[in-house]
Amino acid sequence: MLLSVIVPCYNEEENVPYFYEELMKNEPFFTEKSLDVEVIYVDDGSKDATVSEVKKLHEKDNRVRLVSFSRNFGKESAIYAGFQKAKGDYVVMMDADLQDPPSLLPTMWSYIEEGYDSVATRRVNRKGEPPIRSFFARMFYKLMNKISKTDIVDGARDYRLMSRRVVDAILSMGEYNRFSKGIFGWVGYETKWVEFENVERAKGETKWSFWSLFMYSLEGIVAFSTAPLAIASFMGIFFCVLAGILILFVIIRSFFWDDPTTGWQSMICIISLISGVQLLCIGIIGQYLAKTYLEVKNRPIYLIKDEL
Repeated sequence: MLLSVIVPCYNEEENVPYFYEELMKNEPFFTEKSLDVEVIYVDDGSKDATVSEVKKLHEKDNRVRLVSFSRNFGKESAIYAGFQKAKGDYVVMMDADLQDPPSLLPTMWSYIEEGYDSVATRRVNRKGEPPIRSFFARMFYKLMNKISKTDIVDGARDYRLMSRRVVDAILSMGEYNRFSKGIFGWVGYETKWVEFENVERAKGETKWSFWSLFMYSLEGIVAFSTAPLAIASFMGIFFCVLAGILILFVIIRSFFWDDPTTGWQSMICIISLISGVQLLCIGIIGQYLAKTYLEVKNRPIYLIKDEL
């Protein structure tokens, strides 16, 4: 059997050889289980020497493969490209920074032998992360599980070991706007969760800023829930009813007191509030329209510059 290891990379020149060394510590396990291995580094338009480091590894070990993008398309595109290029009967995806410990592979494989189609990992804590980021991450998972029918586990990593039929199911979802954590949950299949303590990056700094994580969370909400559209509709109904009540109030007040100018400050506040809500609702609709616009363009998810 062939095991494909997909490793998305963006400016990870320091971690590329280090990851390979850690992964190959499992060589006795691969031999014992009669597993052939291919390691696919997917370079997401790195600006450092990531590609050169992968090519050096390829010269030493032809099991190492390279897929290099023409520019930075994002991690989701790198994951999809890795799945497309993987030839294995089983596929595992891991980060190059070693926050996904290769030492967990034997444990994960044992559950595959028990009959699971997918073995996923989740962190039991967020040690080493900024408290604010951890707080918003937990809130995001709670929100997603309330507004979406797709099961997204708090602390879930992209580190997964999957059978070929799970990979083929994921590849059948050729959408342009991708949110892998949601896609993994949507395709289903019998999944075993493996928990581990959070591991900090081996070298270098994370490429995910708070803003990029926030935008990524919006991708997930728009991709796997229509609840924001329903909220916008309910807000529209609520303010229509409120407007009717206010109009009735103004008519009655004018009839009995004949004082239309009193209270203009509060009226300005109400107008500002309703205008703000209208703009918010338009923005929500705009997010869905923008995603639809990008989908119907049918542009390729990524472009390859170099491949080994």
